[in-house]
Amino acid sequence: MLSTEKLLELLQDLESDRIEKTISTTDTNKFCEAICAFLNDFPNSKKNGYLIIGVDDKTGKPTGIKVTDELLKNLAAIRDDGNVLPKPALSVQKHEINGNEIALVEVYPSPFPPVRYKGRVWIRNGPRKAVAEVTEERILTEKRTSSAKTFDALPCIESNLDDLDLQLFKNTYLPSAIDAETLATNHREIKAQLASLRLYDLVYDCPTNAAIILLCNNAKYYLGGAYIQYAKFSGKEISDPILNEKGFIGDLILLLQQLDNFVSNNIINQSVYTSVLKEEVLIQYPFKAIREALNNAIMHRDYESNAPIKFYEFEDRIEISNAGGLYGSATPDNFPHQNDYRNPIIAEALKILGYVNKFNRGIATIKNELEKNGNPNPYFEYNLKHIFSVTIFKKNS
Repeated sequence: MLSTEKLLELLQDLESDRIEKTISTTDTNKFCEAICAFLNDFPNSKKNGYLIIGVDDKTGKPTGIKVTDELLKNLAAIRDDGNVLPKPALSVQKHEINGNEIALVEVYPSPFPPVRYKGRVWIRNGPRKAVAEVTEERILTEKRTSSAKTFDALPCIESNLDDLDLQLFKNTYLPSAIDAETLATNHREIKAQLASLRLYDLVYDCPTNAAIILLCNNAKYYLGGAYIQYAKFSGKEISDPILNEKGFIGDLILLLQQLDNFVSNNIINQSVYTSVLKEEVLIQYPFKAIREALNNAIMHRDYESNAPIKFYEFEDRIEISNAGGLYGSATPDNFPHQNDYRNPIIAEALKILGYVNKFNRGIATIKNELEKNGNPNPYFEYNLKHIFSVTIFKKNS
């Protein structure tokens, strides 16, 4: 937590590119723009930025606001609401200076710029905050290439632009990721457009692994486990005869649509005739629970593994498992309250495409949907290093 002495120093600095002061307690757009700019760290100071709420921006003096629990919760929610992408790292604090309350948001520079708020890249250079121009955004893109840390951000060396469905990118993904006004003035070449969304590596002149997963209709050629294997068994054991099987293979954008249709048409509903004149529809599994479990597997799986996501339906349950156990700061001791992202670009894509509403809510969503439908509690296997699985039990008729 920032010390009182350090906070007083920040209040006296009226020109820094690392500080924004405001008297508003409700202007969420302004808060998010400032956070986005600090995340992008355009001056490359590699130092944290500070949004200070309850302070006059001209004098640096506290204005005497009341820092409520609701304000602190709203500020903390910016981290998970999916409007700032990639997901930001920040902390929210409450301070008191000479009897005056102040809310402080400390923002850590992102290793994956450019960061966008509702499709726009915000930056600071000195006290100026603005939407990044093309050249400024290119600088952020180039800065990222030296700090790529996750597998989905790395270049897929053997691939090239011809491996990607560029029409799918232009017509579906790009309009979802970039706001319409920015898009209307975007005349950059396709490689630069892809690179700004972490889908192309300009240094190695090839798509990133994330681009292959999202936009390549033959992703399995480069990433052996980049598909979903569905099987329906006649009984309760994996040794029982298989009644139906299907492989979901191809670019993730279309694969997600196929999964939704398949789950809706083949798994959710079962008609139960209670009499000649009456039919009752039993919902064996709630759609949102199955969808969320599949999305979690896609988002968190280890794409370096050759094992597919396994989507197995038994007589009494559904099991969904993926290569890759808990990642980063998430451990068996803090699961499911702590989350981390093995594939932040894929996580961002799921949010952009509307398959994720808020980050770090997947497990809670699964549990809530099952409870509402009357299904038993799910079972999560998260103690293994290389596998994560969820078992969803059928609702009793």
